[in-house]
Amino acid sequence: MDTSVNLAGLRLKNPVLTASGTFGFGLEFEPYGDLAVLGGIVVKGLSLEPRQGNPMPRLAETPCGMLNSIGIQNPGLEAFVRDKLPRLPWREVPVIANLYACSLDEFAELAGVLSAEQGVAALEVNVSCPNVSRGGAAFGQDPAQIRAVAEAVKARCANKPVMVKLSPNVTDIAVCARAAEDGGADALSLINTVLGMAVDARTRRPRLANVVGGLSGPAVKPVALRCVHQAVRAVSIPVVGVGGVCCAEDVLEFILVGAHAVQVGTANFMRPDAAFAIASDLPGLMRGLGLDGLEGYRGSLILPGPGRGG
Repeated sequence: MDTSVNLAGLRLKNPVLTASGTFGFGLEFEPYGDLAVLGGIVVKGLSLEPRQGNPMPRLAETPCGMLNSIGIQNPGLEAFVRDKLPRLPWREVPVIANLYACSLDEFAELAGVLSAEQGVAALEVNVSCPNVSRGGAAFGQDPAQIRAVAEAVKARCANKPVMVKLSPNVTDIAVCARAAEDGGADALSLINTVLGMAVDARTRRPRLANVVGGLSGPAVKPVALRCVHQAVRAVSIPVVGVGGVCCAEDVLEFILVGAHAVQVGTANFMRPDAAFAIASDLPGLMRGLGLDGLEGYRGSLILPGPGRGG
């Protein structure tokens, strides 16, 4: 059974990666499974300097999902390179660094340092962060800024793949996907969280101190599938599906609409061995469906013909 995937030049043993912000730096999950069995580890978002994140409470459970407003809490670039990366099994499984910045210069500086690290296989760029030089609007809401970020990172990271993580909080995901590709991105990951909020009718207060946060989990999977389907049809670079992946069948659903791989996120909060279990279950599901590999299955969705469907 061949579960391997070529993702923009990265050879993954299977299409199951972890989603940034839901798996720590990977080391926290070593008690629950062998990190080397995963297709890849996408670590927690990294900024140049340490960040404390947003005030508590910053997590709230919702029906079929979760809201978060963590605020990219992380120890900073220097601490990651010194304390975290050397302890990861990067020789056995690709480690992908996730970049968080508020200016093009910061993105470029992060990319320059991380791409020079032997243990970093690729970079994932979070364009859902605010651009402080442009009034605080998220980079990912403006195709021109998405392209600019991709160009800035790629200019400092020519030797390793760059994956841009797109937000669903836009008018047209296909336009954003093409902007990232035009900027030199080698792959896309989508979706980041959907903007939402939750309130308490008894206390009359929001459930998050930041009031609004990012919705993730099974509730957003239909949105993620739609976005991946549209992005795949808009670009020629590989796409990684993110949003509501909880089982091996979810993996195949994303591959069916054209994704090369997936990231497991909120499921890690429900059960810390989720990513390991999904990677383990995938070969059996493929065997049951008569699949000996993923290449022929990818993008094989049968769409309704003219005059059929709503």
